[in-house]
Amino acid sequence: MYVVTNRTLDPTNKGLTIFGRTPNERGPNELRLVAVTRRGGKYQTDLLADQLSPEAIQDINNRHGLDLDPAGTYYASLRVACELMEQARKDKRHVLIYVHGYNNDMGDILATAEAVEALYPVIVVPFSWPANGGGAVTGTLSYLDDKRDARVSMDALNRFFAKVRDYHELLTHTRRAQLWGRATSEHQANPGAARERYAELLAEDCEVTVNLMCHSMGNYVLKYALGPSGAAARDLVFDNVSLVAADTNNPGHEQWVERIQVRSRLYISINEDDYALGWSRRKPGEAQQERLGHYLKNLIARNARYVDVTGAPWVRNDHAYFKGKPAEKNAALRAFFTAAFTGGRAEADLRYIPDINAYRPK
Repeated sequence: MYVVTNRTLDPTNKGLTIFGRTPNERGPNELRLVAVTRRGGKYQTDLLADQLSPEAIQDINNRHGLDLDPAGTYYASLRVACELMEQARKDKRHVLIYVHGYNNDMGDILATAEAVEALYPVIVVPFSWPANGGGAVTGTLSYLDDKRDARVSMDALNRFFAKVRDYHELLTHTRRAQLWGRATSEHQANPGAARERYAELLAEDCEVTVNLMCHSMGNYVLKYALGPSGAAARDLVFDNVSLVAADTNNPGHEQWVERIQVRSRLYISINEDDYALGWSRRKPGEAQQERLGHYLKNLIARNARYVDVTGAPWVRNDHAYFKGKPAEKNAALRAFFTAAFTGGRAEADLRYIPDINAYRPK
């Protein structure tokens, strides 16, 4: 698994201790890639070299049919993007960018990513910002610290989204060109047959979608990333976007939610019994009003589909109901998130409740 982060990193450490608890010492906008593998129950980490060699670029050209200048400047993120898209096509999976919430250390983040990959046909790429968390004594102070770190991480998230957009466009265009070349070579004298063959090849290729899931305070990072008018978060980057258990204010949420562009659907899931968001509502801080993921009023963002999971079997007061028993035991909930995380029409099997402008599992 690859983790994108703006945390400070110490490559002299081993395992997950490579990840620090504060923003990168070069500034909170600095992004690095870390490869994480689990062996014998322990995590091993490898901080990827930032810039690719000319030999590595030529290898990418050969393997993926690209025409990049080996003398140009390219980064490890390009090689990772190529690898992930190749793996997704091979395994018939989709890519899910995951922005985690408050009080998540790296062990929590990776455990969640692994659980999501086990439940759904996706390859998870976590974006990890410095979320320190805290215990019973330091909880409130750590919560406010995390909100500050979330705000300063907005530009790093935008830089990451810009990379996702650019690499997806590059690789999708190249792949379609390859398939078109194959179709025309098979039907050189028949343009109509070539177009039909091209459509068949696209369907067989299992075109990979790229989707976003923000959980809890990860939505707070996204909210601030959407602020600047030229932000990559405002661009058409993702097929589906899921805002799960959003730890942001419900009042006025439509102002930032309506800046999100998607190719297919934008979902906001709500659990009125969510214990963590009920706790968050009681915290002091910046106008800590009703939480978006905890409140079934004022659901007015025109581009969003709201999904109320309150009272659904196995959900109870869960804060991360996209994994664990709620998703494992509740087939309707799992089907919803399967479609949401893979670019599908996740509301197709839900029941619409016009009084609150929200969908519910049947």
